[in-house]
Amino acid sequence: MSKRVLDEVDRSIVEFLSRDARTSNRQIATALGVTEGTVRGRIKRMEEEKLIRITAVTNIDRFRDAALAYIWIEVERSHQARAVAGHLAGMKELGFVGLMMGRFDILAITMVRDTEHLADFVHRNITGLEGVRRTESTLGVNFVKHDYRMARIVS
Repeated sequence: MSKRVLDEVDRSIVEFLSRDARTSNRQIATALGVTEGTVRGRIKRMEEEKLIRITAVTNIDRFRDAALAYIWIEVERSHQARAVAGHLAGMKELGFVGLMMGRFDILAITMVRDTEHLADFVHRNITGLEGVRRTESTLGVNFVKHDYRMARIVS
């Protein structure tokens, strides 16, 4: 199956939803000059094809007692990266797990209370995994920009 290319109407619908997923189909249709049924049908198709997912997003600016933790992971052998990442993806505490290029093989992101909480989590759950050579962790301390739409496809 070939990858579907989003046309201008699809991209416009996604742009409206990325600003506010509660925007009504009628409002989007009026703004785009198409029917409400067109908007509804396209959203349904994009969801079914897993091109979009409509969900609530946590506003990390509101968490005063938590910090965003980045856990960089180096594996022993490059062929182990997918298996380690798959294991990490199964951990409910991790909100992001990605295979990376560069100095580290995997990046995992989670929220922690403090450095002690981060150290405990990493030692208890990650450093002992088969294939993990080493980890390095950093905490986000001040976010200058956090765009909740950062997962959108840029053109």
